[in-house]
Amino acid sequence: MSKQTARSQTDERFELDHCLLVVVLALASIGVVMVASASMAIAEKYGLHPFYYVFKHMIALGLGTALALLCMRIPLANLERASAALLLLSIPLMLMVFLPGLGVTVNGSTRWIRTGLLNFQVVEAVKITTVIFLAGYMVRQTHALRETLFGTIKPLCVSGVVVALLLAQPDFGGAVLILGVTFAMIWLGGARIRDLILIVILTVPALVWVAVSEGYRLRRIKSFLDPWADPFDSGFQLTQALIAIGSGDWWGAGLGGSVQKLFYLPEAHTDFILAVYAEEMGLAGIFVLLALFAVLIGRGMVIAMRALRGGQSFSGYLAFGLSFLLGTQAMISVGVNFGLLPTKGLTLPLISSGGSSVMMTCVMMGLLFRVAHESRVGATAAVAPKPRKRKPAKSVGRRKAGARA
Repeated sequence: MSKQTARSQTDERFELDHCLLVVVLALASIGVVMVASASMAIAEKYGLHPFYYVFKHMIALGLGTALALLCMRIPLANLERASAALLLLSIPLMLMVFLPGLGVTVNGSTRWIRTGLLNFQVVEAVKITTVIFLAGYMVRQTHALRETLFGTIKPLCVSGVVVALLLAQPDFGGAVLILGVTFAMIWLGGARIRDLILIVILTVPALVWVAVSEGYRLRRIKSFLDPWADPFDSGFQLTQALIAIGSGDWWGAGLGGSVQKLFYLPEAHTDFILAVYAEEMGLAGIFVLLALFAVLIGRGMVIAMRALRGGQSFSGYLAFGLSFLLGTQAMISVGVNFGLLPTKGLTLPLISSGGSSVMMTCVMMGLLFRVAHESRVGATAAVAPKPRKRKPAKSVGRRKAGARA
């Protein structure tokens, strides 16, 4: 990218992608309403203000919006140059969760850093830096990725370091999500199918071993396969979620009408907020919510394709990776709530309560808006008519001399 093009992309008036903006605002609004509905009973249980979790959610939204606006001002060429450094900085950040007094342990998992206002879950930032690194790698190492096995293995090894640190916390859901995004992006970058199949054959047994090696993971798998076998212990969360979803019927019990959120459904305002939404809004509300996510992911893919067609490879890969990340996390969250997948501890983007998830989702939206802006500016510059070169006019004295001769 030339300096003139980069300057024009920075200086030109920023125009938001209106379709993306409307969908993001709609999902964020639903999230605020549902966090308020699902969390009031939980807040009162702990002697807190009824809107305690709503206030925290809105603070996270405000901070996330500020971070999104900052990301929208950063030229993607600068982000591409810093892609490897950002991932390297993420490694010590992930190690900080193990420091006494700084790391926070909840339900046996050490995934948070104590910051005072909000406990920050490091993996939410690492997801983004991993996507940025992979997008930069795919641009820098295009030939190696498409022609050699080592070129395909190298980004997987880097992601493997991140996955190993996540499993040590432990965070199996985040590890699976990052591995899935890595495979999807290197496939998009042109990795050979035979190389990917070979890596999958070698990787799947290791993942299966990790899944069954810990007792709590094995219990989750068993409760997923038959939650009604132990509905008051290992299968309690899933059975209560299924009861909530079934109680919603077609049109739901109405906003605030959920019964399962009243101390029956654990994590009602975070991991299982979709079950509360289904009970109150019914199957019709679920269709609306899934349609909004489909439009969000589809619009992200359209932005990615427009950037790739315009020759902006890093921007296109970045938009694809972020869209796939959001879509996969939403799909896993929906699958867990409906009993289609084992419990993973992943939030529903922009809907669930969770400061780190909300803020980092806003950052992803800011980056998508930036890609949309730069791809639009690049397309406009490509179709703009080039100025015609004017021939220098002959001097009057020269014309007269020519006439006398």
